[in-house]
Amino acid sequence: MAQQIELERQGADPAPDDSAKRQQIIEGARQVFLAQGFDAASMNDIARTAGVSKGTLYVYFANKEELFQTICSQECQLQAENTFRFLDSDDDIEATLIRVGVEFIKFLCRPEKASTARTVIAISERMPEIGRSYYESGAVQAIIRLAAYLKGKVKAGELAVDDCELAAAQLIEASQATLFKPLIFNFGKRPSEARIRHVVTTAVKTFLAAYRVR
Repeated sequence: MAQQIELERQGADPAPDDSAKRQQIIEGARQVFLAQGFDAASMNDIARTAGVSKGTLYVYFANKEELFQTICSQECQLQAENTFRFLDSDDDIEATLIRVGVEFIKFLCRPEKASTARTVIAISERMPEIGRSYYESGAVQAIIRLAAYLKGKVKAGELAVDDCELAAAQLIEASQATLFKPLIFNFGKRPSEARIRHVVTTAVKTFLAAYRVR
């Protein structure tokens, strides 16, 4: 069977990243990882849930580590596309930062996102490349995008910030205070939108009190 799978991998045409079959496999894997966790999930389970043969599964992905890493990267990319696009709005700084922060934390606190974060934390010591990739495609990209926005406001004379990357990271951390960590450690339930808005608004007002040019 292993030889047959390897022959399929070698003989197959490269699969485009946006192919329907590839996405079908990813969605099946997502269901299995959520239901069973990373360690208990098997390629057999993933193939069955995705509705493909094991040979077809291996044409697209070498192992479940690659599949899980792909799922994490997709989640982070979707998060960036859905939330940080609001940085391009014409609203004033406070309204923009609150809007972006609320959308970011709402996405971050989805049950499936918390489940993924728990899994990454659990396996990152023995699979550091997965932890590194998850952080780079998620937290790092968020800081980069927000820092670029802040630099634009500094250049426009609206903010006085010496280190925009640090300021962006601090604002992101403050916006999720009491919200995300209790969720991933099963200390609290998913926060309401009202609670998210209250925390984010407080974080933004504190941030602007320190950095806004008067």
